[in-house]
Amino acid sequence: MRVLVAPDTFGSVLTAREVAATIADGWRAAAPHDDVDACPLADGGPGFVDTLHAALGGQTVPVTVTGPLGEPAPAVLLLVDGPSGRTAYVESAQAIGLPLVPPERRDPTRTTTRGVGELLVAAREAGARRVVVGLGGSSTNDGGAGMLVGAGLDAAPGRLDAGGGALAGLRPEELGGLRALRAAWADVDLVAATDVDVPLLGLQGASAGFAPQKGATPEQAQALERALADLAHAATTALADDLRPDLLAGARPSSAAARLTAAPGAGAAGGLGFGLALLGARVVPGAAFVADHVGLDDRLAASDLVVTGEGRFDWQSLHGKVAAQVAERALRHGIPTVVLAGDVQVGRRELSAAGITAAYAVGETPEEVQAALADPVRTLRARAERVARTWSR
Repeated sequence: MRVLVAPDTFGSVLTAREVAATIADGWRAAAPHDDVDACPLADGGPGFVDTLHAALGGQTVPVTVTGPLGEPAPAVLLLVDGPSGRTAYVESAQAIGLPLVPPERRDPTRTTTRGVGELLVAAREAGARRVVVGLGGSSTNDGGAGMLVGAGLDAAPGRLDAGGGALAGLRPEELGGLRALRAAWADVDLVAATDVDVPLLGLQGASAGFAPQKGATPEQAQALERALADLAHAATTALADDLRPDLLAGARPSSAAARLTAAPGAGAAGGLGFGLALLGARVVPGAAFVADHVGLDDRLAASDLVVTGEGRFDWQSLHGKVAAQVAERALRHGIPTVVLAGDVQVGRRELSAAGITAAYAVGETPEEVQAALADPVRTLRARAERVARTWSR
């Protein structure tokens, strides 16, 4: 039996490469006659640069940028030269990732994306004319306002780069330099590869859907929703002449703003997808982007079964994450998809609708969850062995 192991990271516990190797080892132990192919993936979040580096090669260049709390944060540029010039791949989580903020200091009303803008500048200064930014795993909720400052926007000190909470009541005139900044980046092909396909605002948007896991209280999440709405209104008003109205919507001046805020991926990384779109970036699904670049379809075509996974498999997993992308492509090849995750919070009906045949949690009881956190490699390997005994011929 030919088994493809194509997982994402298990949060900050195991990298995608470690997860793939561990599942493959467990599978081979239970079914030594099977042919197992390990293919680590990413969705734009943590591991984005590492996964692409393994697939594409290229040169990594260390840089230091502003972290989410204003402290220095180490990051890398992945530079890949091709026939059309140099492409830089950067990972926003290296500048604004949740692990960069101690649990007791997590407050998305105060964390900034300024470091991501500094990554863009470093990439351009390294000669890149195409910059792909992986989005996901952030500690921020500022709609990319800080990123705009890091990329060169002239703004009042402490207003746009002080966190999402500082954006409340933002006026269009405070973004007077946005058109000039957008023009300054017009010669760079910007791509935002997002980990989720959610909009900027609404019940599944940046604030309501994700701010609580970054440390926001319910009241703060509501305040951040209003602040991002103020940012969206101010920014799209400032760019009104540059944003073409949607003719299908009756050419209303507000329709272009609605397109940007409601676009899939605008809410990724606390609204960073929206901020990059303001700069002129194309927003694409990160999991699909990585899958294309590692040749996932060819590897699926040569397989009988695919095993994917991530740290927590929940509603977010069905909105652009790796497992959903793998299942969608596996369906085209007529092979089943099995999910292995630290925790599974998706029911059978939702699994079936996503094209996933089965999902297994590493820890099903509180005791097993604690054991998994204490020794993730051993427990994941053991679960992979049990799953292999079920699925292998």
